[in-house]
Amino acid sequence: MSVSPATLPPVLLHSEAELARAALATPLLSRAVRLARWAGPDTRVGAGGELVDAQLPAAAAELGLATDDPDAAAYASEAWRVAVDTGLVDVTDAEEEGAEGTVTQGEDLALLSAGSPQDVLGIWLGALDTVYADATVPDMENLLDVLEANGEVDFEELGWDPQAEADFLDGVLGNLYLLTVGDAAGGESPVPLPALAASMIVPDDMGEPTDDILEQVSDAMMKLDDQFRIFEPLGLVEYQPVDEALMADIDEEGPEPAPVDDEDVSRYGMVRLTPLGLYGVRARMLEAGVDAPAVGDLADKGADVLLDGTSGFPQHAAQAEIERWLARHEPLGAARELLVAARGGDEGAPLRRLRCQQALSLVGNEAEPALREVLDDPELGGLARVWLAEHDAADVPAPSQDLIFWLTIDTLAAQLAVEGNSDELQGLVEGLAQQHSGFFATAWRVEHPATADVLEAMGRLHPDKKVAKEARKAAFKARSQQGL
Repeated sequence: MSVSPATLPPVLLHSEAELARAALATPLLSRAVRLARWAGPDTRVGAGGELVDAQLPAAAAELGLATDDPDAAAYASEAWRVAVDTGLVDVTDAEEEGAEGTVTQGEDLALLSAGSPQDVLGIWLGALDTVYADATVPDMENLLDVLEANGEVDFEELGWDPQAEADFLDGVLGNLYLLTVGDAAGGESPVPLPALAASMIVPDDMGEPTDDILEQVSDAMMKLDDQFRIFEPLGLVEYQPVDEALMADIDEEGPEPAPVDDEDVSRYGMVRLTPLGLYGVRARMLEAGVDAPAVGDLADKGADVLLDGTSGFPQHAAQAEIERWLARHEPLGAARELLVAARGGDEGAPLRRLRCQQALSLVGNEAEPALREVLDDPELGGLARVWLAEHDAADVPAPSQDLIFWLTIDTLAAQLAVEGNSDELQGLVEGLAQQHSGFFATAWRVEHPATADVLEAMGRLHPDKKVAKEARKAAFKARSQQGL
């Protein structure tokens, strides 16, 4: 599965202040800040800005890492590299070749305590670039084995394509982003690592994966396991690693590992983007030219843009976008603007009116004059009566049968656009046909552009063959009446 701009729903981001606090609390950036504040005139670095080996124990001790921790030096080195790459420290190269360089605290260090949330997030994004680059580099032991005499890497012998590795990781995080923003639960559900790996390997039209494909998925899982372990300290993801027992070779002379429960998918790794991770992946997408909308992008636009824009949004995202738009408008004016934008006989009009109803349900009684103004409107009179009745308004005129049927067709057309052939819509269709025995005899005469399509869908969705046939006959009559 690939991510395309057309498939990306809007993301509901946390506030920049919340994201900045989360960035400062991440283990890796916290370590980088501690080392930047620890650095002084006696700190010595190599030609690439890295801490010299003699200073790594002191750096690790500053970070509170145990002296007997075999990974202490690596953690310190990683944090230092982030501090250098993000401008928390400035490196001055030695004047003589082979000599050690010096460092001073960088100007950006002060931004973490005195700058804006945008400043903090800018530094965190710089750290993400560093970690991203690390995640696509092959194992250093393998790298040293293929160094040529001139010190350059023989990529062909290593079997490593830097661009392909970067594209693969971009695709994985893009798919994880899409799964997160499209999750009605707000991205709280972690994604199994096998499913994420398969989304990059298994062709969409493949039935049963071949052994070769399964082996590629397994290899991708192991690669992603390493990469997500690298990303987690920066707060990009929450990650439950692959169970070590699944990767361990069986030692014939030793005890057998505990049996693996194939049903316990969590043992194969589980990952989800954090709110900070959503922000980070979206920022990289925007930089790459991908259209990755965020909830709130339409808050300062007109009602026509709001209703059209939210037409393709998932329900929870549309609700959040509408709430932000309403927060910028006074109720009566908002209602009038929404009603004007909801008019139309084009294909997208029913869904605009559905979103208009959704928005009006959030507006208080102050909007009542706007709804009364459209009671005689053939397109808006039905939804106006529904709103007034729900708000216990007095003197609401009863709708005509023509208006009732028009509103029914309009509502079903909108639901079809949102849900397709869903179980919920099927239940609605069954209920309509059951409550109104002569529904189809009247419905085909409704002068609505979507009448034939709605009746055809009802024939497709209704489980009763006799009723389905009535719906299809009514659809044929509607098309004939419309000259189609």
